[in-house]
Amino acid sequence: MNAYHLVYICVLLCISACTKGKDEPEPEKARLSISDLSLAEGDEDHTASVPVHILGPSSSTNVIVNYSTLDGSATANSDYRPLVNEQLIFAPGETLKHIEISIIGDKELESNETFEVVLLNPVNAVLEKSRATVTLTNDDQQTTGALNIPSGGYTTPASYAGMDLVWNDEFQGNQLNEENWTHEIGNGTNGWGNNELQYYQPENTFIAEGEYLVIEARRQQVGGYGYTSSRIVTMDKREFQYGRVDIRAALPKGKGIWPALWMLGANFDTVGWPKCGEIDIMEIIGSEPNKLHGTAHWDNNGQHASYGQSASLNAGTFSDEFHVFSIIWDQNQIRWLLDDVQYNVIDITPAGLSEFRAPFFFIFNVAVGGNWPGSPDGSTQFPQHLIVDYIRVFQ
Repeated sequence: MNAYHLVYICVLLCISACTKGKDEPEPEKARLSISDLSLAEGDEDHTASVPVHILGPSSSTNVIVNYSTLDGSATANSDYRPLVNEQLIFAPGETLKHIEISIIGDKELESNETFEVVLLNPVNAVLEKSRATVTLTNDDQQTTGALNIPSGGYTTPASYAGMDLVWNDEFQGNQLNEENWTHEIGNGTNGWGNNELQYYQPENTFIAEGEYLVIEARRQQVGGYGYTSSRIVTMDKREFQYGRVDIRAALPKGKGIWPALWMLGANFDTVGWPKCGEIDIMEIIGSEPNKLHGTAHWDNNGQHASYGQSASLNAGTFSDEFHVFSIIWDQNQIRWLLDDVQYNVIDITPAGLSEFRAPFFFIFNVAVGGNWPGSPDGSTQFPQHLIVDYIRVFQ
């Protein structure tokens, strides 16, 4: 073998060695995947175990991954104990570990809530599914304040001499008539301007026995608020200027409960409150369940002005039976009546009260808490119900 052949063989051996090294694939890295979990919230504190898997072949070295929790509708230290930059270590050959999270149980009715567990910064592994959703399902039930529809009470006629029935809602059927009503959602601005505590949602409105509108106030966690209720309006659907309005209703009660049957000027969206005017046909605060308030609000040279009077029952509360809350409104005055007995009147002929010579729409709601009634306390039973038999407008 001459020198040329020797060099040629060495070159081939070198190329072969180099090629062999390039053809050999690198070992497959462990693939980490975290699983979603759903469990009952429970009444007492307990533990959720969120599984983390190594997919594919197990690792011959330690696999390390960090993890943290992330708030969703469930919030740290209210619904669960947070974890921040904790570490999970898989020994060689291990393919399953669990992340243990403390769940805070309670007995409050609330919607299902979620939070996330996030995997971060893997060592000797790659992330195939790095986020898991933990769902805490509600398992609480209301135990007090069952719906009680009164069997009796005051009623008014379906017609009056010299007047026509121009609109009414008798709340018959199995759901709210959306040709008449729209739900307003949420907590508004600064608790609807009154520091109220509830979150308004459609789920708290229903038709009972095929003939009664019910708005239910609940102790329930939604949207970061501890109470829920409903607020429905006829804005842009049913608006009226003048006439007689009769609303037959039974009212809720309890500290911090604030039902209202009322009206705002149809120009509310353009001029705001109080320039639009407000007519409170019925308000009570639940700590005074036998005392009714009827009030008008308006703008007086840039300042809020109001005038109102109250009426009280001789016995019992407005929850015990149905009563009829009415106004009789024309271009000269507004009169308030309880069961056809007048208890308040305001002259609206002055130029400064022009708000009340324009169309208005209706609002029905049950607020919880706020500047006027204060917050519920341990004596307040939930749920509470505003029950409306009918609303009728005559002109």
